[in-house]
Amino acid sequence: MESPKNNFKIVSQRKARMILPNALTLIGVCIGLSSIKFALDSKFELSIIAILFAAMFDALDGRVARLIKGTSLVGKELDSLADVISFGVAPAFIMYFWSLNNLGKFGWLLCLIYVVCVALRLARFNVNTTEGPSWRDNFFEGMPSPAGGIMVLMPLVFYLSEINIIKINYNIVVPIFFILISILLISKVPTFSFKKIVIPRRMTIFVLFSIVLFFGLLLIYTFKVLVFGGLIYFFLIPVSYLSYKKIYKEKFLNEEQNENEDIEDIL
Repeated sequence: MESPKNNFKIVSQRKARMILPNALTLIGVCIGLSSIKFALDSKFELSIIAILFAAMFDALDGRVARLIKGTSLVGKELDSLADVISFGVAPAFIMYFWSLNNLGKFGWLLCLIYVVCVALRLARFNVNTTEGPSWRDNFFEGMPSPAGGIMVLMPLVFYLSEINIIKINYNIVVPIFFILISILLISKVPTFSFKKIVIPRRMTIFVLFSIVLFFGLLLIYTFKVLVFGGLIYFFLIPVSYLSYKKIYKEKFLNEEQNENEDIEDIL
């Protein structure tokens, strides 16, 4: 008589699917913390590159989790904690070691305010579980923390790009950037999320070519490309606000019209 085979499993299949996205999140944390070490060694170029890689891993972990159906509450909380470190604490330390330490206690205060705003922005995102209309998925409420972590580094990026168009007093510009980005993080200004982008089939090859061209230029002219990318993102904020208001107005009027039609049918 044959004995039944025992299928020995260390973890269940579902838990195994959760390992990869959480591992990507933790790798992003390690890269974000490494950027602080680079800043301590005055290797600010490597610090910025590390933050970019942390943002890349942050974009990947959620998409991978949804793709392999490995989403979990632990992964959601872990992702937020990772964002606080990689896009809150790390950029604040980098800018403090580069410029804000010249301002003494006021410079440290700016760092504290920025990190607190990142934490508040992520806390609001976690507790905001209400599901709105699908078109709202294309917008964030306020500036997302990865974008904030990169944008707050823009004065340093501009300095490293060696674009000598204008002379900048960084002791003034850096605090202004910290205050502006902190406000945008906790604000309710709608910004593009690009979660649901529909690309026509005939445009696919041009989109792929543009992506390859962008990353090629990023490899060769890293900081110059980042400067222009930051400017484009800033200009997109008012565009996203106007786009949100236009869509909201159209949807609101359509819903109101449908309600009026339903009342007429009942009467």
